[in-house]
Amino acid sequence: MVLALSLGQSAVYAALRLWERAVETPIADQVARVQTSRARSEGFDFLFQLLDSLFALVPVALVLYLFILHTGGNPFRRWGLDFRRPGRDWALAAGLFVLIGAGTLVIYFLGRSLGVTAQIVPAEVTQYWWSSPMLLLAAVRHSLLEEVIMIAYLFDRARRIWPGVSIWLIILGSAVLRGAYHLYQGFGPGIGNLAMGVIFGWLYTRYGRVMPLVIAHFLLDAVAFLAFPLVLRTFGLESL
Repeated sequence: MVLALSLGQSAVYAALRLWERAVETPIADQVARVQTSRARSEGFDFLFQLLDSLFALVPVALVLYLFILHTGGNPFRRWGLDFRRPGRDWALAAGLFVLIGAGTLVIYFLGRSLGVTAQIVPAEVTQYWWSSPMLLLAAVRHSLLEEVIMIAYLFDRARRIWPGVSIWLIILGSAVLRGAYHLYQGFGPGIGNLAMGVIFGWLYTRYGRVMPLVIAHFLLDAVAFLAFPLVLRTFGLESL
């Protein structure tokens, strides 16, 4: 039910969107927008952007509540969603940011070259004084929603429901779902996010902390939302 209310639902719609894109026109000729303006009026645009992020975080609050309800424990401490180890968390997050960021650019280049990835526009928003803070809030939203639900909560529940299941089956299942809800951007981002899910899942089972994954995800989205055209120009990919 949690997945049906959040990322599982997104995966279904993303797969349908990819199917629709493939039927209508070549995927390479299409544009996938992640963050867009929601209204012509500045005031209403601000309210819609803010509410989008706040409502998207409700499933995160729900899984925290469900964990407390079922176990009586502290989910922040159990999942490592805290600031007890800032140095180690940030060091690991920085390494993941470089690794995943470089891999994303390679997969985007290959996907565009092969015609299986849409042109991605991470942020197509009207520029107001609050636009950058709202994009950073959206990065926080994405990082918490995906890592807390797809890694911390899903892994915890799967191991409780099926105690004998292989951890690699859980990792791969989570990774496949992560890749699925990015399919609206084309096959390239779907494969790239599947690989990201495998790496993140393995690291979580090794270190038992989700905070480095949240930080790394936030950094990736923040750079994409605020400086994606600059990144493409830096690496000579702006013509893709």
